[in-house]
Amino acid sequence: MTLLKSVLSGGGPKTSHSHVVNGLGLAIVGGTYAVGDVLPGDQDLGEKFGVSRSVLREAMKTLAAKGMVVPRTRIGTRVTDKRLWNYLDADLLKWHFELGVDENFIRHLYEMRLALEPSAARLAAQNREDGDAAAILALADRMLEPHTTESFALVDLEFHRAVFEATKNPLLHCTGNVIEAVLMNVLQNSSPASDPAETVRVAGRHRALGEAIEARDDDAAEAAMRVVIMHGWRGGPEAT
Repeated sequence: MTLLKSVLSGGGPKTSHSHVVNGLGLAIVGGTYAVGDVLPGDQDLGEKFGVSRSVLREAMKTLAAKGMVVPRTRIGTRVTDKRLWNYLDADLLKWHFELGVDENFIRHLYEMRLALEPSAARLAAQNREDGDAAAILALADRMLEPHTTESFALVDLEFHRAVFEATKNPLLHCTGNVIEAVLMNVLQNSSPASDPAETVRVAGRHRALGEAIEARDDDAAEAAMRVVIMHGWRGGPEAT
């Protein structure tokens, strides 16, 4: 389940493992356990979450894979420096949004989008197949259909994923979590779906991007993606 769909569905089914990972992840991101802190021992955490030692061990492995903790022999499991955290991880992004993000965090997300997505649009224009262009344009047109805030965000997400697919570069798919995080911010604030005139403008900007990709005009595609991102950055620099 993707980050955005997980949020819209309430997080999906909960297992003992996910219960522990989510609980500890939120506590670490929220500062209950600060950088450098040693987490409570297995007995204390087992009682807190009502799980076995084996579940705790697997949960710690998951958090370690996200770069958030590291086990130390005879010391315990320590919270790592935030610079080591995998901020592209879907859970890590979700926890930040659940706890509330500041303008700096949003700025960092958009800066990363601007660093990657215009180049992705250029690659999509160069490498797309006929079916890719048709799918991208169809998604742009779907934005004009009646939407809730949630359904509009999901179509927007599908559009950007379709652009990544058209690049034929599988490594670019890792940026999908960043786009979903931005769309979560839209859900928490305002959405074009609530403003018919803005919906038309947003759909038009996406349509222009799709048409540039269809025409294999890589310069126009790169510029159009930059416009899409900048207009979506509420409170950010003015779009040109």
